[in-house]
Amino acid sequence: MFKSLRRLLVAASLILPLGAGAVHAAEPTRFSVEVRGNGPDIILIPGLASSSDVWTATAKQLEGRYRVHLVQVAGFAGAPAAGNAEGPVVEPLADEIVAYIAGQHLDHPAIIGHSMGGFTALLIAAHHPERVGRVMVVDALPFFSVLLNPAATAETVRPQAAQFRDAVISQAPDAFAAGQTRTMATLIKTPEARVAPTAWSLASDRGVMARATYDVMTTDLRGGLASIRVPVTVIYARDPDMGFFYSVVDPVYAGNYAGLKGVRLRPVGGAFHFVMLDQPQAFAAEVEAFLQ
Repeated sequence: MFKSLRRLLVAASLILPLGAGAVHAAEPTRFSVEVRGNGPDIILIPGLASSSDVWTATAKQLEGRYRVHLVQVAGFAGAPAAGNAEGPVVEPLADEIVAYIAGQHLDHPAIIGHSMGGFTALLIAAHHPERVGRVMVVDALPFFSVLLNPAATAETVRPQAAQFRDAVISQAPDAFAAGQTRTMATLIKTPEARVAPTAWSLASDRGVMARATYDVMTTDLRGGLASIRVPVTVIYARDPDMGFFYSVVDPVYAGNYAGLKGVRLRPVGGAFHFVMLDQPQAFAAEVEAFLQ
């Protein structure tokens, strides 16, 4: 019931005009926004447990020509959990960003999202193609769980996703910190670039992290790709140090995005998951090409 009510409220915010004397759009509860610059609108969404600071270089690159909306997801990188304190995270976050686009009268903004943020951008483009101008997905698939099992479905992966969610929440602080340090070594090539993202993850609300991961693991967007009518560019990492995945990364991305007509798949060499940190110049060039 409450989920249906929330959807109705979001839909109403998209339909009702905000004229003189009208009630202003509600402040977001699932994210905060820092706005910089002037020009066409670009929304930057960080990934799981990341700070909006992951986009610092990109914002500097764009703010002289664009109006940049830096999203900080509630509960990540020390931000209060706020509206993400309970229940699902990713789909309600996407809904609220759509409401923000409508409430701020943004004219078909471009959206760039990394990891979970890229997945959220895809979700917005699939469900609300009329609200978006173009989308760049940075190192994210429309169904994450194929990386665990190519034959996985949203239903079959639920027990594993629930087990992972509960384990993250209950893990002892020292074990969690050690795990995050090990994980960052697989996500970022350069040791110095790992420092800030590791700190962001350790400062994140464990429950929000775990439930957001569950959402991504159990949501399969492949069947909805055909409904996306805006240009989509997918940037993905490809590096020999990935081991076995290096040999299959191209077909994995091609196969999982096969249902998205006109998608541009752009591998970036010499990078792991945080492409913008490992290869900042190459990433900046891809952003410029995306916005042309």
